[in-house]
Amino acid sequence: MIQKKYFLHWLLLCLFFTSSVKSQTVPKSNEPFNIRGFHLDLRIQVMTMAALRNFALQLSKNGINTLVMEWEASYPYKDQPLIPNRYAYSREEVRSFTSYCKSLGIEVIPLQQSFGHVEYILRNYKYAALREDTKDFSQVCPLETEGNRELFYNLFSDLTSTHSSRFIHIGGDETRLLGHCEKCRKRALEAGNSRLYIDHIKMLCDLVIKLGKRPVLWADIAIKYPDAIHLLPKETVFVDWNYGWDLDRFGNHQKLLESGYEIWGAPSIRSHPDNYFLAQWKKHFDNIHDFIPVARKLGYKGIIMTSWSTSGEYSPVFDTPTDIIDLYAIRHVYPVTGFNMLISAFCESLASSAPLPVEAFIFKYAQDKYGFSKEQSQQFWKALSAAPYEVNQGVVSKPGVSIRQVLDSAVQAATVLHSLKPLRNKEEFSHYQLMADIRKLYLSYMDIEARVNSASFTTAQVPAVLKSLESLPVGAINQRFIELNRNSFHLAELEQENELRNAKIKILYNRLSRDRN
Repeated sequence: MIQKKYFLHWLLLCLFFTSSVKSQTVPKSNEPFNIRGFHLDLRIQVMTMAALRNFALQLSKNGINTLVMEWEASYPYKDQPLIPNRYAYSREEVRSFTSYCKSLGIEVIPLQQSFGHVEYILRNYKYAALREDTKDFSQVCPLETEGNRELFYNLFSDLTSTHSSRFIHIGGDETRLLGHCEKCRKRALEAGNSRLYIDHIKMLCDLVIKLGKRPVLWADIAIKYPDAIHLLPKETVFVDWNYGWDLDRFGNHQKLLESGYEIWGAPSIRSHPDNYFLAQWKKHFDNIHDFIPVARKLGYKGIIMTSWSTSGEYSPVFDTPTDIIDLYAIRHVYPVTGFNMLISAFCESLASSAPLPVEAFIFKYAQDKYGFSKEQSQQFWKALSAAPYEVNQGVVSKPGVSIRQVLDSAVQAATVLHSLKPLRNKEEFSHYQLMADIRKLYLSYMDIEARVNSASFTTAQVPAVLKSLESLPVGAINQRFIELNRNSFHLAELEQENELRNAKIKILYNRLSRDRN
């Protein structure tokens, strides 16, 4: 029954996605993907090198042959000492890691953002001339051609000295400031946004090709502005990322299919709106089930599973209107250590031309990994997928549902997960329990926050609220988080994650407990 249900779901999805695809221009294929990859985001939650090696070994055992490394500031740039952060690896560590992956049959593709998402570079005023905006440092100005060429050729060249991959991923996604500055606005009016975007991307692609590599980039902006896409080198590879939406979300997807360039697909196991307080398990399983067969049918040559530790956007702390003290990543997500089941689901889906039978996979995983009965496996999945709603500014994302109702659901889910006693892989199972407890803590706080923001809240109620805040098990959960993840991440990172995750609780407590005399 389960398999029949998902087969019908997949069939309807394929018909919907491909109804406008011209059979004479788009290949139809059930061939295995040449690129079976995983994307690792190290913008935050930088893994220790030992953990990184263990992770690569785990992937290789499950058939993964490609690792896309978004090193960001964890990469030890030789000639750009301002860019690496405190958790940057040594050059020998990077070389040793890529060599180790090669011995496992994994090709390590470095991802170097080269248009948007470059706050970690542009935050330094050494690179101020390249900024698209004087306050938002997220994007380079594409018309600062010489400066961009010099910087990114240096960075790309550096990456080739530590990576033997055939490819360099140049990023290129979410360029939200395109056409923002006066020069770019004028260029966009004259030639269009597509030329403004593609001319810069072409320059980057040419640099990569000059180094003997093939350029890879995210496809969203090229889909949005496809008119000049044909100007890119034939070696270019597009990565079509789709986390559960219509193929035309970014623009006319058909233009990408007809472009003649090699295309890879990209679902996700951690993406918006996931954060520490919400992991939308069903959404990600559905994404694997729905998109991978469609990508195969469309003739995509590869699949890269993305795994975002953060949104890629930063909240700056300013000293003056334009002088940044620091940047804080917006939206932190539970570490990748907690998502082995989704990684296994992805790997299994690559091994078959049929859509992944989601519930059957989950039940079998729970039985094989944790020794659960069928009934326990069903309880496990029901608890994991319960009420996956956001709470933002006191409002639940599902209309008609209150914070208290979502909290009650979270309490019940956590209770079920703690009642289940795995016979093996107890540490892996502990991540689910901790995630559930973090969500319960958060929703308990949000319930308190809603009370103090109500029209009826008065000063007389402050002592009771302070007692409620004091009763929240912040310290115990923080300690469990460190113990479960200390072998994979730096202690200072974990302590900072704890601090940021609980910042709202601390701030509200301090505001309400001030001296009133």
